[in-house]
Amino acid sequence: MTLLETVEHQTGPAPQWSIVWLHGLGADGNDFAPIVPELVRSGWPALRFVFPHAPVRAVTVNNGVRMRAWYDIRNFDFDQRADETGVRESIAQVEALIAREGERGVPPERVILAGFSQGGAIALAAGVRREAGLGGIVALSTYLPMASTTAAEATRAGLATPVFMAHGKQDPVVPASLGERSRDALQALGMAIQWHGYAMPHSVCADEIHDLGDWLQLRFGA
Repeated sequence: MTLLETVEHQTGPAPQWSIVWLHGLGADGNDFAPIVPELVRSGWPALRFVFPHAPVRAVTVNNGVRMRAWYDIRNFDFDQRADETGVRESIAQVEALIAREGERGVPPERVILAGFSQGGAIALAAGVRREAGLGGIVALSTYLPMASTTAAEATRAGLATPVFMAHGKQDPVVPASLGERSRDALQALGMAIQWHGYAMPHSVCADEIHDLGDWLQLRFGA
């Protein structure tokens, strides 16, 4: 498999942790790169941020326009929204990036898989199915795709992975109720999820970045 192209930032030499961060529909790996200086705190271990570019594909609900997307969106019914073939392809591509971090000296238990919107959906779908658990999953303004197969395909290590989920209460793109439903489904399977809601639309806010930093501090200090 050809590795996805990535934008990378290191906060110090010989990174001890990696954060693989997946962008949303129509964006690219540059989208969340500016968040690094806002998020990173003094005293943290050296980190490698990896921001991959999703493949370009036709998106049905956008009149077939080609754009960077982790999967096709065929309709607005959330239970059928995510194209399963695309989701599974993206999971495999993310797995390849996590494997490369292992080759670069960062094992899975020190990899955080993060994502916003579509990217968050892939982070949840990939993380819960991993045989080797990750250091954490960050799912922002998103939902759980392929929910009907999650219970059967989830692994013990995947379900043991800590999760940070956050959502805008005025999100017109992915309703907060869908994020809450996904949270409840994962908690019912035994996942430990820290949930945050914010007075914002389909976006990221300063309070969210601060809360995420607190959560990451717990991961790095463990």
